[in-house]
Amino acid sequence: MQLDLELEILCGQLIVGGFGGAEPPARYLRALAEGRRGGAILFRRNVPDVASTARLCQALAAAGDPERPPFIGIDQEGGRVTRLPAPFLTLPPMRSLGELRDLALLRRAARAVASELRAVGINLNFAPVLDVDSNPANPIIGDRAFGRDPRTAAEGAVAFLEGLQEERVLACGKHFPGHGDTALDSHLALPTIAHGRGRLDEIELPPFRAASRAGVASLMTAHIVVEALDPGVPATLSRAICTGLLRDEIGFEGVLFSDDLEMAAIAAHYPVEEAAAAAISAGCDALLICKDEEAQDRAHEALVRKAEREPRFRERCVEAAARCLRLRRACPPRPVSSPAALAEVVGGPASREVLAEIERARAALAAGAAT
Repeated sequence: MQLDLELEILCGQLIVGGFGGAEPPARYLRALAEGRRGGAILFRRNVPDVASTARLCQALAAAGDPERPPFIGIDQEGGRVTRLPAPFLTLPPMRSLGELRDLALLRRAARAVASELRAVGINLNFAPVLDVDSNPANPIIGDRAFGRDPRTAAEGAVAFLEGLQEERVLACGKHFPGHGDTALDSHLALPTIAHGRGRLDEIELPPFRAASRAGVASLMTAHIVVEALDPGVPATLSRAICTGLLRDEIGFEGVLFSDDLEMAAIAAHYPVEEAAAAAISAGCDALLICKDEEAQDRAHEALVRKAEREPRFRERCVEAAARCLRLRRACPPRPVSSPAALAEVVGGPASREVLAEIERARAALAAGAAT
């Protein structure tokens, strides 16, 4: 696999960072333009309203080289993980949609979300959740999952990712190999799953296998230790999990994102330089570093230096960058420039009709349960 990129640009394609504020920092735009970033992840702090969001995405899209259009990503799941404010479409929690058992409606809902994202220039949604909500004590997944059993979780998530991708927004299923049965929040600590491989094959892994078969564009790792797969090693940094299980056994061919390397599950145990190099070595293709621009710079420098020293690591960077660029070139951000056209899509008739359909279906389900 060949990519004619200077080493600093090659390694830059593997870093997707975040920043503060609704105005893109000049420093960040320069890093994108110079190839030291592969895109950006947006949070509520970046997207106060529709017009600001569109301007931000236009600036990010324009900063990227035409041959290296950026990932512009966001977590727009629905329920409590919703970054974009009204009048953007906010769906109910995914568990409540999964309970409707209406996959066609789920697909339409995802298409409505994707239409709005695409209109403002967001080409990547870090959704759907593929975890199974199997532990009531889980503080981080819960109703973000489509169901409490693997079949419901898989069917709902696949319908949702297909809807997103039908509208040319890249889906990212998360959190591999399954964050559903943890009792700790990986933003704050490093959870461990002690289940044997048989249980993982029965509960945790089926939604990821289904998403891979359905052609999901990307997946995200979980910052969890799965003792049966790689004792003591977080999944994000585990070659046994990211390459052996996901690539070689499941057959996933898309882009693998790390979860945010600033989360305490990783950051409390590994400097960002070490975590970045280990994640790429393990099989991640893109690294999320969601806030600290200095940390992004340090991670980039660490990748460059390791690639200079180790030809095998450089080959891994080439493989990862090629996967990322293939997706980005297939689905570049193209914000709508007309405010009137934007207003027709964001919170427009299609979004309102989807919400109405969901409310009718939920009312019918509640009425049926009451009889």
